[in-house]
Amino acid sequence: MASRTFECPVCGEEVPQNAKACPECGACEKSGWNKDSDAADGLDLPSEDFDYEKFTAEEFGQPRKRKGKELLWWITAVVLLVLFTMGTAYNALFR
Repeated sequence: MASRTFECPVCGEEVPQNAKACPECGACEKSGWNKDSDAADGLDLPSEDFDYEKFTAEEFGQPRKRKGKELLWWITAVVLLVLFTMGTAYNALFR
C-alpha cells in the first residue's frame, strides 16, 4: 500500500495527505504550500518606503523634558532607591 504523504515545499519533511499543516515546520496552504501567494500576504506589513522615524514621531510625539519639581522628585526617588539598595546590601554582608 502506497504511503499517503507528500513533501512539504517549505522544509521537505513528509506530511500526511489530509494534514492541514506540516507537523515539522507548521507551514500550511496559506503560509507556504500555495505557490501563487506570497508568505507575507495578509500580514499588513508596511511597504518598503515606510518611514519608521516619522511614524514614531506621529504616534508617540516628541519626548517631553522634565521640568522643575518633577525633575527634583525623580532625582529624589533615584537617590532614595540607591540608598535603600546600599543599606540592604550592607545589612546582608555584615550581619
